[in-house]
Amino acid sequence: MKSFLISAWRAGLRSRSIQAVLVLGVLLIGMAYLSAAFSPRQPKTVALDVGLSGLRFSLILFALFWVQELVGQEIQRRTVLFALTYPVPRGQYLIGRYLAVLGMLGLAAAVLGMLLWVVVLNAGGQYEQAFRVAPGAAYWTTVLGLWADAAVVTAFALWIASLSTVPMLPLALGLAFAAAGKSLGAVAEYLAQGADGDRDIMRLAPVVDAIHWFLPDLSRLDWRNWPMYGIAPDSTAMAGGGLVALAYIVLLVTLAVLAFNRREFE
Repeated sequence: MKSFLISAWRAGLRSRSIQAVLVLGVLLIGMAYLSAAFSPRQPKTVALDVGLSGLRFSLILFALFWVQELVGQEIQRRTVLFALTYPVPRGQYLIGRYLAVLGMLGLAAAVLGMLLWVVVLNAGGQYEQAFRVAPGAAYWTTVLGLWADAAVVTAFALWIASLSTVPMLPLALGLAFAAAGKSLGAVAEYLAQGADGDRDIMRLAPVVDAIHWFLPDLSRLDWRNWPMYGIAPDSTAMAGGGLVALAYIVLLVTLAVLAFNRREFE
Protein backbone atom coordinates (compact mmCIF):
# COMPACT_ATOMS: atom_id res chain seq x y z
CA MET A 1 0.00 0.00 0.00
CA LYS A 2 2.85 2.37 0.80
CA SER A 3 4.22 2.17 -2.76
CA PHE A 4 0.77 2.93 -4.22
CA LEU A 5 0.41 5.91 -1.86
CA ILE A 6 3.82 7.38 -2.70
CA SER A 7 3.42 6.93 -6.46
CA ALA A 8 -0.01 8.57 -6.33
CA TRP A 9 1.36 11.47 -4.29
CA ARG A 10 4.12 12.13 -6.81
CA ALA A 11 1.83 11.83 -9.81
CA GLY A 12 -0.84 14.02 -8.23
CA LEU A 13 1.53 16.88 -7.43
CA ARG A 14 2.97 16.80 -10.97
CA SER A 15 -0.43 16.88 -12.64
CA ARG A 16 -0.99 19.89 -14.91
CA SER A 17 -4.74 19.89 -14.35
CA ILE A 18 -4.16 20.17 -10.62
CA GLN A 19 -1.92 23.15 -11.22
CA ALA A 20 -4.82 24.75 -13.08
CA VAL A 21 -7.15 24.03 -10.16
CA LEU A 22 -4.61 25.60 -7.80
CA VAL A 23 -4.58 28.75 -9.91
CA LEU A 24 -8.38 28.75 -9.83
CA GLY A 25 -8.31 28.43 -6.05
CA VAL A 26 -6.00 31.42 -5.76
CA LEU A 27 -8.30 33.41 -8.06
CA LEU A 28 -11.33 32.52 -5.95
CA ILE A 29 -9.55 33.73 -2.84
CA GLY A 30 -8.68 36.91 -4.73
CA MET A 31 -12.40 37.32 -5.39
CA ALA A 32 -12.94 37.06 -1.65
CA TYR A 33 -10.68 40.06 -1.17
CA LEU A 34 -12.54 42.05 -3.81
CA SER A 35 -15.92 41.08 -2.34
CA ALA A 36 -15.03 42.90 0.87
CA ALA A 37 -15.62 46.19 -0.98
CA PHE A 38 -19.34 45.38 -1.23
CA SER A 39 -19.76 45.47 2.55
CA PRO A 40 -18.33 48.64 4.08
CA ARG A 41 -19.40 47.62 7.61
CA GLN A 42 -18.26 43.97 7.68
CA PRO A 43 -15.59 43.57 4.96
CA LYS A 44 -13.65 40.83 6.75
CA THR A 45 -16.77 38.76 7.41
CA VAL A 46 -17.86 38.96 3.77
CA ALA A 47 -14.35 38.14 2.54
CA LEU A 48 -14.20 35.11 4.86
CA ASP A 49 -17.62 33.87 3.78
CA VAL A 50 -16.82 34.11 0.06
CA GLY A 51 -13.34 32.73 0.62
CA LEU A 52 -14.56 29.64 2.48
CA SER A 53 -17.01 28.92 -0.33
CA GLY A 54 -14.14 29.24 -2.82
CA LEU A 55 -11.97 27.00 -0.65
CA ARG A 56 -14.62 24.26 -0.59
CA PHE A 57 -15.09 24.47 -4.34
CA SER A 58 -11.34 24.24 -4.89
CA LEU A 59 -10.96 21.21 -2.60
CA ILE A 60 -13.83 19.42 -4.35
CA LEU A 61 -12.19 20.03 -7.73
CA PHE A 62 -8.83 18.86 -6.39
CA ALA A 63 -10.43 15.66 -5.08
CA LEU A 64 -12.31 14.85 -8.27
CA PHE A 65 -9.42 15.57 -10.63
CA TRP A 66 -7.03 13.52 -8.51
CA VAL A 67 -9.40 10.54 -8.47
CA GLN A 68 -9.96 11.02 -12.20
CA GLU A 69 -6.26 11.01 -13.03
CA LEU A 70 -4.93 8.56 -10.44
CA VAL A 71 -7.68 5.93 -10.75
CA GLY A 72 -10.10 6.62 -13.60
CA GLN A 73 -7.52 7.28 -16.29
CA GLU A 74 -5.28 4.43 -15.15
CA ILE A 75 -8.20 2.04 -15.52
CA GLN A 76 -9.14 3.51 -18.89
CA ARG A 77 -5.56 3.29 -20.22
CA ARG A 78 -5.03 -0.16 -18.66
CA THR A 79 -1.89 1.10 -16.88
CA VAL A 80 -3.55 -0.16 -13.71
CA LEU A 81 -2.54 -3.66 -14.83
CA PHE A 82 1.08 -2.87 -13.96
CA ALA A 83 0.06 -2.05 -10.39
CA LEU A 84 -2.02 -5.21 -10.12
CA THR A 85 1.02 -7.37 -10.91
CA TYR A 86 2.28 -6.80 -7.36
CA PRO A 87 1.61 -9.76 -5.05
CA VAL A 88 -0.74 -7.74 -2.83
CA PRO A 89 -4.54 -7.57 -2.58
CA ARG A 90 -6.21 -5.32 -5.15
CA GLY A 91 -7.86 -3.30 -2.41
CA GLN A 92 -4.49 -1.92 -1.32
CA TYR A 93 -4.22 -0.13 -4.65
CA LEU A 94 -7.47 1.80 -4.10
CA ILE A 95 -6.87 2.46 -0.41
CA GLY A 96 -3.35 3.70 -1.17
CA ARG A 97 -4.73 6.02 -3.84
CA TYR A 98 -7.45 7.27 -1.50
CA LEU A 99 -5.03 8.00 1.35
CA ALA A 100 -2.73 9.83 -1.06
CA VAL A 101 -5.60 12.05 -2.22
CA LEU A 102 -6.53 12.79 1.40
CA GLY A 103 -2.96 13.81 2.15
CA MET A 104 -2.76 16.08 -0.88
CA LEU A 105 -6.14 17.58 0.02
CA GLY A 106 -4.79 18.33 3.48
CA LEU A 107 -1.79 20.09 1.95
CA ALA A 108 -4.02 22.08 -0.42
CA ALA A 109 -6.37 23.03 2.45
CA ALA A 110 -3.44 24.23 4.56
CA VAL A 111 -1.86 26.32 1.78
CA LEU A 112 -5.10 27.88 0.54
CA GLY A 113 -6.33 28.27 4.13
CA MET A 114 -3.26 30.30 5.11
CA LEU A 115 -3.56 32.40 1.97
CA LEU A 116 -7.23 33.06 2.67
CA TRP A 117 -6.53 34.13 6.23
CA VAL A 118 -3.93 36.65 5.03
CA VAL A 119 -6.51 37.99 2.57
CA VAL A 120 -9.16 38.27 5.30
CA LEU A 121 -6.84 40.14 7.65
CA ASN A 122 -6.10 42.70 4.93
CA ALA A 123 -9.68 43.05 3.70
CA GLY A 124 -11.21 46.45 4.35
CA GLY A 125 -7.88 48.19 4.87
CA GLN A 126 -7.58 49.92 8.25
CA TYR A 127 -11.31 49.73 8.97
CA GLU A 128 -12.14 47.83 12.19
CA GLN A 129 -15.58 46.25 12.04
CA ALA A 130 -17.75 45.91 15.13
CA PHE A 131 -17.69 42.10 15.14
CA ARG A 132 -14.23 40.71 14.55
CA VAL A 133 -13.67 37.44 12.74
CA ALA A 134 -12.32 34.70 14.99
CA PRO A 135 -8.82 33.39 14.24
CA GLY A 136 -7.09 30.30 15.55
CA ALA A 137 -9.05 27.19 16.44
CA ALA A 138 -12.37 28.50 15.14
CA TYR A 139 -10.97 29.16 11.67
CA TRP A 140 -8.86 26.02 11.32
CA THR A 141 -11.63 23.79 12.64
CA THR A 142 -13.82 25.19 9.87
CA VAL A 143 -11.11 24.39 7.31
CA LEU A 144 -10.92 20.89 8.78
CA GLY A 145 -14.65 20.52 8.22
CA LEU A 146 -14.24 21.49 4.56
CA TRP A 147 -11.46 18.91 4.24
CA ALA A 148 -13.76 16.24 5.72
CA ASP A 149 -16.45 17.33 3.24
CA ALA A 150 -13.99 16.81 0.37
CA ALA A 151 -12.95 13.45 1.85
CA VAL A 152 -16.55 12.17 1.57
CA VAL A 153 -16.78 13.39 -2.03
CA THR A 154 -13.44 11.69 -2.76
CA ALA A 155 -14.75 8.37 -1.43
CA PHE A 156 -17.86 8.67 -3.61
CA ALA A 157 -15.79 9.47 -6.71
CA LEU A 158 -13.50 6.52 -5.94
CA TRP A 159 -16.49 4.19 -5.82
CA ILE A 160 -17.80 5.49 -9.15
CA ALA A 161 -14.33 5.17 -10.70
CA SER A 162 -14.12 1.53 -9.60
CA LEU A 163 -17.38 0.81 -11.46
CA SER A 164 -17.35 3.15 -14.43
CA THR A 165 -16.15 2.50 -17.95
CA VAL A 166 -16.67 6.18 -18.85
CA PRO A 167 -13.61 8.29 -17.91
CA MET A 168 -15.49 11.50 -17.04
CA LEU A 169 -18.28 9.87 -15.03
CA PRO A 170 -16.56 10.15 -11.60
CA LEU A 171 -16.00 13.87 -12.22
CA ALA A 172 -19.57 14.56 -13.36
CA LEU A 173 -21.30 12.48 -10.68
CA GLY A 174 -18.87 13.72 -8.03
CA LEU A 175 -19.84 17.33 -8.71
CA ALA A 176 -23.54 16.40 -8.57
CA PHE A 177 -22.97 14.51 -5.29
CA ALA A 178 -21.11 17.45 -3.74
CA ALA A 179 -23.83 19.93 -4.75
CA ALA A 180 -26.70 17.70 -3.61
CA GLY A 181 -25.05 16.85 -0.29
CA LYS A 182 -24.39 20.52 0.46
CA SER A 183 -27.95 21.67 -0.32
CA LEU A 184 -29.77 18.75 1.30
CA GLY A 185 -29.75 20.22 4.79
CA ALA A 186 -31.09 23.60 3.68
CA VAL A 187 -33.87 21.98 1.63
CA ALA A 188 -34.89 19.70 4.50
CA GLU A 189 -34.97 22.63 6.94
CA TYR A 190 -37.04 24.71 4.52
CA LEU A 191 -39.59 21.92 4.17
CA ALA A 192 -39.65 21.33 7.93
CA GLN A 193 -40.59 24.98 8.41
CA GLY A 194 -43.57 24.63 6.06
CA ALA A 195 -42.05 25.90 2.78
CA ASP A 196 -43.82 29.24 3.28
CA GLY A 197 -47.16 27.48 2.92
CA ASP A 198 -46.49 26.28 -0.63
CA ARG A 199 -48.34 22.95 -0.88
CA ASP A 200 -46.76 21.98 -4.18
CA ILE A 201 -43.28 22.19 -2.67
CA MET A 202 -44.41 20.39 0.50
CA ARG A 203 -45.26 17.37 -1.64
CA LEU A 204 -41.52 16.90 -2.06
CA ALA A 205 -41.04 16.32 1.68
CA PRO A 206 -41.38 12.49 1.49
CA VAL A 207 -38.86 12.42 -1.37
CA VAL A 208 -36.35 14.51 0.59
CA ASP A 209 -36.86 12.31 3.66
CA ALA A 210 -36.12 9.24 1.56
CA ILE A 211 -32.99 10.85 0.07
CA HIS A 212 -31.77 11.56 3.59
CA TRP A 213 -31.30 7.82 4.08
CA PHE A 214 -28.85 7.55 1.18
CA LEU A 215 -27.22 10.96 0.78
CA PRO A 216 -25.05 12.54 3.51
CA ASP A 217 -25.88 16.04 4.69
CA LEU A 218 -22.55 17.71 3.97
CA SER A 219 -23.80 21.04 5.31
CA ARG A 220 -23.27 19.56 8.80
CA LEU A 221 -19.53 19.89 8.15
CA ASP A 222 -19.76 23.62 7.41
CA TRP A 223 -19.01 25.52 10.63
CA ARG A 224 -18.24 28.94 9.14
CA ASN A 225 -20.51 30.77 11.59
CA TRP A 226 -17.88 30.13 14.25
CA PRO A 227 -15.01 32.18 12.73
CA MET A 228 -17.40 34.63 11.03
CA TYR A 229 -19.65 35.55 13.96
CA GLY A 230 -18.11 33.82 16.97
CA ILE A 231 -21.04 31.40 17.21
CA ALA A 232 -19.48 28.10 18.23
CA PRO A 233 -21.35 25.06 16.89
CA ASP A 234 -22.78 22.53 19.26
CA SER A 235 -20.10 19.95 20.04
CA THR A 236 -22.62 17.11 19.80
CA ALA A 237 -23.72 18.27 16.36
CA MET A 238 -20.09 18.57 15.25
CA ALA A 239 -19.28 15.08 16.50
CA GLY A 240 -22.42 13.73 14.83
CA GLY A 241 -21.50 15.32 11.51
CA GLY A 242 -17.98 13.92 11.74
CA LEU A 243 -19.20 10.41 12.57
CA VAL A 244 -21.69 10.44 9.70
CA ALA A 245 -18.91 11.56 7.33
CA LEU A 246 -16.61 8.80 8.61
CA ALA A 247 -19.36 6.19 8.23
CA TYR A 248 -20.00 7.22 4.64
CA ILE A 249 -16.27 7.18 3.86
CA VAL A 250 -15.87 3.65 5.25
CA LEU A 251 -18.98 2.47 3.39
CA LEU A 252 -18.03 4.03 0.05
CA VAL A 253 -14.39 2.90 0.16
CA THR A 254 -15.53 -0.62 1.07
CA LEU A 255 -17.95 -0.64 -1.88
CA ALA A 256 -15.16 0.63 -4.14
CA VAL A 257 -12.79 -2.14 -3.02
CA LEU A 258 -15.47 -4.82 -3.51
CA ALA A 259 -16.30 -3.55 -7.01
CA PHE A 260 -12.63 -3.26 -7.94
CA ASN A 261 -11.90 -6.80 -6.72
CA ARG A 262 -14.66 -8.19 -8.94
CA ARG A 263 -13.79 -6.14 -11.98
CA GLU A 264 -12.15 -7.88 -14.92
CA PHE A 265 -9.48 -6.08 -16.92
CA GLU A 266 -8.81 -7.21 -20.44
